[in-house]
Amino acid sequence: MRFYSILLLVCSLTLGCAQSKSKHITEFSQNDINDGILIDVRTPQEFEAGHLDNAVNIDWFANDFTEKFETLDKEKPVYVYCKKGGRSTKAAHVLDSLGFEKVIELEGGYDAFMAIKRN
Repeated sequence: MRFYSILLLVCSLTLGCAQSKSKHITEFSQNDINDGILIDVRTPQEFEAGHLDNAVNIDWFANDFTEKFETLDKEKPVYVYCKKGGRSTKAAHVLDSLGFEKVIELEGGYDAFMAIKRN
């Protein structure tokens, strides 16, 4: 019985640990998504005002947010960003819980990307 308790504890710790990583958005390049997908979790209005090339908009606030990921390959890297980093951090944790193997949250968000682009 003790063996099963320890096994259960080890499994829950392993499965409960987040697999997501982060990378500053200014270090991101389009080459990063050659084998993955780039997700913008801002609202459609924010997305329409401007977004990174090749990004797919999946609104964090949408009722069907998690359902939109059902058709994506969980073995491919997923790069996720928002305006400043709050929503993308939450989204990265959700994607981890959905079983995505490599989730990279782009720190700083679209605002940081545009600040560098303007300079």
